[in-house]
Amino acid sequence: MEDDRETKEVEESTDEYEVNKDEEITMLSEELKYVKGELSKVRESSHNNLNKLKYLMADFDNYRKQMEKQVASKVDSNKAELLLKFLGIRDDYLRALDIAKQSKSEGVVLQGLEAILKNLDSLLRSEGVMEIETIGTPFDPNIHDAISFSYRDDVPENTVTGEIRKGYMLNNKVLRPSLVEISKKIVKNIINDTETIEKETRN
Repeated sequence: MEDDRETKEVEESTDEYEVNKDEEITMLSEELKYVKGELSKVRESSHNNLNKLKYLMADFDNYRKQMEKQVASKVDSNKAELLLKFLGIRDDYLRALDIAKQSKSEGVVLQGLEAILKNLDSLLRSEGVMEIETIGTPFDPNIHDAISFSYRDDVPENTVTGEIRKGYMLNNKVLRPSLVEISKKIVKNIINDTETIEKETRN
């Protein structure tokens, strides 16, 4: 009898343990689902934040490059303006040098003036300023400004025949266009010339 009671108690205890175990498994399973859901949300949020950060970094990099370009462009623009002023001074200096040569100034003075001109030209070259070729070259509206014409048959039409003011390039961009004279063909009136020849042969 006592054995039956003990057996019954053990069975009840086992049943209770099984029930508790099932409840615990159910609770743990629900808790695991909840944790997985939270983890998924955190993972998604982290992924979104990472993408936002990447976009922000890309935007910042583009902004930085744009600012660098703007600064470089501004520096180039200011440099070009300053060099144009130097070219104006060079033009005036050349006129003064020509006058000094015409007035037959002393040789030492002329040598000194020419040495200063060489230094000025050397400075301009070191900054990337180069003269534009003109006389004998075909007219190019990108680098030449035609301000006069000469009627000639000895050179092709639209050839630069004279340079009124030197032009310069700065790092392959036009700093100041050349002012030039270009050739035009002499247009002959053949009918009038023929009539004149016929009249002369009749007389």
